[in-house]
Amino acid sequence: MIPSSELILNPDGSVYHLNLKPGQIANDIIFVGDQNRVEKITQHFDSIEFSQQKREFKTQTGVYKGKRLTVISTGIGPDNIDIVMNELDALVNIDLETRAIKKELTSLNIIRFGTSGSLQKDIPVDSIVMSQYGLGLDNMLRSYLIDAICATEIEDAFIAQTNWDLRKGRPYIIKGSESLAQKLDSPHIYKGFTGTVGGFYGPQGRVLRLGIQDSELNRKMDAFEYKGIRITNLEMETGAIYGLGKLMGHECLSLNAIIANRATGIFSENPYQAVNALIEYALDKLAN
Repeated sequence: MIPSSELILNPDGSVYHLNLKPGQIANDIIFVGDQNRVEKITQHFDSIEFSQQKREFKTQTGVYKGKRLTVISTGIGPDNIDIVMNELDALVNIDLETRAIKKELTSLNIIRFGTSGSLQKDIPVDSIVMSQYGLGLDNMLRSYLIDAICATEIEDAFIAQTNWDLRKGRPYIIKGSESLAQKLDSPHIYKGFTGTVGGFYGPQGRVLRLGIQDSELNRKMDAFEYKGIRITNLEMETGAIYGLGKLMGHECLSLNAIIANRATGIFSENPYQAVNALIEYALDKLAN
């Protein structure tokens, strides 16, 4: 039995942060960062059966073209992903009444709809990037036993090519879901490594008033290549989603609308249109 100090439940029996109970989520789940983006997705639904919000975690479950889907806002960063992934897994794989792990486990399909900045000049704003791999530079996942799921050879190549300072922790690289990639793929989608960092400014190479540990890191990441695969973009969630998903047995994939190009300094003239194009494209792929 899992102690109450480890699996915290609200008085109504819902999981602590998400405020959800079993049965209130679909097996196909869409992650967004911004709570205001939840309804930008569910406005396309034919019906909504359930809505809930606690803190930044907003959840809506409904039906789109016959497909039952849940949309959840995770907030920003790998720390929030740790909360959301663990509590979603508890909803389907732990009996919340007995606090025992179920004998038969459920695998969820989790797709992140995000926004991001491209690191490559040839990946333009308003395009879509699919993350073949999550490249975690955030250390959160290192709290778990991850050696068996890591692409160690690629990690070593990244460390060598970028002269990565291991005082910041060892990067981890996790492959995304191949089955979801096949379902959501199309010829106009860009693919590669998506870097996941633990902050927006210094960790992504932005300099305001503070100097950063490696001012050349973005340039070195731009140039990183492993067997023809490049780093396409930087954001703050994908690596953590891929790692926890792989450990828990869930299928996870990340799609990002590119609203900025860091290499050229260009920002999308209509980022909301870029995000909506991603939403419409991915919803139709999931429904079909």
